[in-house]
Amino acid sequence: MKVQDLIAYKKGFKLAMDIFHLSKKFPREETYSLTDQIRRSSRSVCANLSEAYRKRRYPKHFISKLTDCDAENGETQTWLEFALACDYISNETYNNLLKESQDVANLLNYMILNPKKFGSSES
Repeated sequence: MKVQDLIAYKKGFKLAMDIFHLSKKFPREETYSLTDQIRRSSRSVCANLSEAYRKRRYPKHFISKLTDCDAENGETQTWLEFALACDYISNETYNNLLKESQDVANLLNYMILNPKKFGSSES
């Protein structure tokens, strides 16, 4: 099994791509602030998950990287809130993306609480 087969990775990747396409419509003056930050944090979920998965033999490293994933996902939620407050996205879009992000958070939390199920040698 590779990291791309994990449901958390697939959902995180989809969320990052949804945000990427949506953020193309953000105002130009947001390029180096909101647009850049929301793209980076959403992509970091999968990047950190890839690192975590490669460290899964070492439970503390695995869990540490998974908590980094969760932190980046939380940051993404904050940027979504700013996008809503700035009227760059609708309430419906915000709620849909927030739900996707919460699904990712739930999956990451499951992985954190059950490292043995993902190849970690001890918990």
